[in-house]
Formats: sequence, C-alpha cells, structure tokens
Amino acid sequence: MSPTAPRTGPGTSRAPYGSAEVDPRQATEPILALNNVEVIYDEVILVLRGLSMSVAEGRIVALLGSNGAGKSTTLKAISGLLPTEDGEVSDGSITYQGRDITHTDAATIVRDGISQVMEGRRVFEHLSVHENLLAGGYTRSHGEHADDLDRIYTYFPRLADRRSQTAGYLSGGEQQMLAIGRALMAHPRLMTLDEPSLGLAPLLVEEIFSIIGRLNDELGTTILLVEQNARLALDIADHAYVMESGRIVLDGPAAELAANPDVQEFYLGLTEEGARRSYRDVKHYKRRKRWL
Repeated sequence: MSPTAPRTGPGTSRAPYGSAEVDPRQATEPILALNNVEVIYDEVILVLRGLSMSVAEGRIVALLGSNGAGKSTTLKAISGLLPTEDGEVSDGSITYQGRDITHTDAATIVRDGISQVMEGRRVFEHLSVHENLLAGGYTRSHGEHADDLDRIYTYFPRLADRRSQTAGYLSGGEQQMLAIGRALMAHPRLMTLDEPSLGLAPLLVEEIFSIIGRLNDELGTTILLVEQNARLALDIADHAYVMESGRIVLDGPAAELAANPDVQEFYLGLTEEGARRSYRDVKHYKRRKRWL
C-alpha cells in the first residue's frame, strides 16, 4: 500500500478536524511532501541530506531512527522552526496541500493547519492548564474556544480535573497530554509529534498512544509521528519511514516494516528466531545493516 493511498479505516467517515468535507476517493495527492530536502545549521553543519517522504491525508505516518538521524530536524523544517536554531532549508522543497511552504514562517504554517508537539512537552509552566490551552487557540476566534475546550477535556479528562492547576506542577504524562491538547486548539489538519513517549511510564504511554489513535480515527487528523519506540510507532501507524544520517533508507506499510528482519533486529531488538537481542549484540549494528 503506498503512503499516498486513501485511508480506509474509521477516519474516512468524517472530514479532517476544522476542514471542509473531503472525498477520500479524490485524495490522490499527499497532504505533505518533502522533496530532496537538505537542512544546514550554522551555515556549515549538514543534517538532512536529500530527504524525500510524503504523508497521505488521514493517515498516521511514523518516522523512525536512532538519535542524531535528523528526525526532529525534519519536523522543525516542516513547522518553520529552523530559523530559531540557526538552521535553514538549503535545498529541496516542502509542499503542504500542494503549496510550497519551504521558507514560510512558523506562525503562518500554524494558521495553515500544521501544529507541532515538540519533544520534551514545552508547556508554559507558569500558566494554568486552561491558560495553556487558550494560548494554543490564538489563531481561532474567542467565540470558538468553549467548544474546543470541551472537546479537549473530553479526550483528556485528567486535564479537566486540573484545569486551574499550574502546568509546571503536572506530571510528565499530564504535561504531554496538555501539549497535545494545546496543539489541537488550533484545529490542525496535520499534527506532528516528536517523541511523545519520552520519559513516561508505560501505562501513561499506552494511554497517550490510544488517544493519538482516537484523534486520527474520530477527528480525521493526519499524524506524523517521530518515535524511538519502534514497536509502539509501528503498532499505531499506517505507513513508516526509517531514517539514518539525514536520509530515508527504508519505507513501507507499517505492518510490512514490523515484519522486516532488519527492522526487527535493529529497531525491535529481535533475532530472526524472535528472541530478544542483548545490547552487546546490537550496539555495533550499523556495519551490518543490509539497507545501507
């Protein structure tokens, strides 16, 4: 199944969050496409090296890779956040809904329908839960906030119970929920999430990934998910890409990648017999990768 094929799951029964009705049979173009993108930092450090990938509307797409592969840089390039870190797209193009957004500023990209949930939560710690959510809805009219807040509190009942609490005193899992809820307040067609499981207890990770799946199924929100926990990512995703050293080295339907012996060995930590490998076995894996 190609990454641009129309979604056939529950999410096809409704339009993407905050959008006009879309006929899935006509959705032949990806909502997002990166074509031979190169990103450079401080005018000398090349991080992305001709990266190409696409995200079909209504799908969950996972971007896998080890630390330093360029996953977070990819999301920042999409969201227009590179200039805040002395980075820039030096070659290639990024298109969203058929429009070039390669050098568009971050505020315009949010208004156009892309929201990013950054690694490490990044909530406004001195503001309350309620105030954080209102900050996420700054692109929307005040008259729409009440319905949006009700929707967020329905998906995240923990936040409803703590709406007056200062965000800095929330647990890590609750802060992650708040970061996702704040991004949803902008009514994104495409949401990018950077390591949503990072530093969280397994039960909280399971709860958050369940909610991510519901957002996709029930609101039709397209998801681009960066996640080092390959097992979680492949379980929830429709399509996946494997990234190494700033390039895409492997992609395909998530179920096929989960069954791929290379992915099982290098990202799921399993041998061909299905046994779990030790760190000693896999720590020098790069020279043995068959896709490089």
